[in-house]
Order: sequence, then C-alpha cells, then structure tokens
Amino acid sequence: MIGITRDDIDISALIERARKPETGGIVTFIGTVRDDGFEALELEVCEEIAVRDLNRIAAEATENFSLKSVEIIHRSGRLALTETIVAIVCGAGHRQEAFAGCSWILEEIKAYVPIWKKDIGESGTWHFAAPGDQQP
Repeated sequence: MIGITRDDIDISALIERARKPETGGIVTFIGTVRDDGFEALELEVCEEIAVRDLNRIAAEATENFSLKSVEIIHRSGRLALTETIVAIVCGAGHRQEAFAGCSWILEEIKAYVPIWKKDIGESGTWHFAAPGDQQP
C-alpha cells in the first residue's frame, strides 16, 4: 500500500502484508514527531503528486534493491509530539536489501515528495520546511 492519510497508521497491517514465503527480512522505519522545542507539526501535502512520487519511488526501490514488497504511508494534517509521521516497510529475500531499500526510500521522500512541514510553537510561531530542506 502506498498512500497519504490523516488517520493513524496501522503498522502491524503493513508488516503482515510484507510477510511472504520468499521474504527473509522485513525492515520498518517509523518516523515520529520529536520534541524540537515546539508542540505540534503541521504537514501539508499535494496528495495527487505525492502519491504519484511515492509510487515511483516504491517501483524504483523494488527494482534496484530486489524488494519483494514496499509499503509507504505518510500522514498529513496536524500531528502532536510522538505521533507517527511516516511508515515504510520493505520486505526482501535478505536483510541487506531490505535495509538498503528502506533507507533509500526515506531519503528520496525527503528530497522529492511535495510534503511541507510547519513546526508549531507555544506562541503560535512556526518554521517552514519544504522538500529537500536539510533538517537538523
């Protein structure tokens, strides 16, 4: 499954879909809202383009890293500290392929997918980060 959602992500369901007889390793990445001195994160997404880009990234990763399955779900909307932002699940014949594919997918998402982030502080101020911005 590849998609954008405002709802919580069912990570267990993503992992279950990755379980296949030919899969020897399943790697997950769960990105969460961390406390960087703000109280919430607002994610704005151009959904049509983002889903197209996520599908392209998943297809490239499948081919380049011999993945047996790829699941990518990204959240949109306002998220509180510790909430899940993104879940990536990669299944492969071997762990090295799954780890490499998962890491590559995350970097591609950060660099190219049109998802904009606003850090919301106590005073209502915010910091804007666009795709490709370097994060601390």
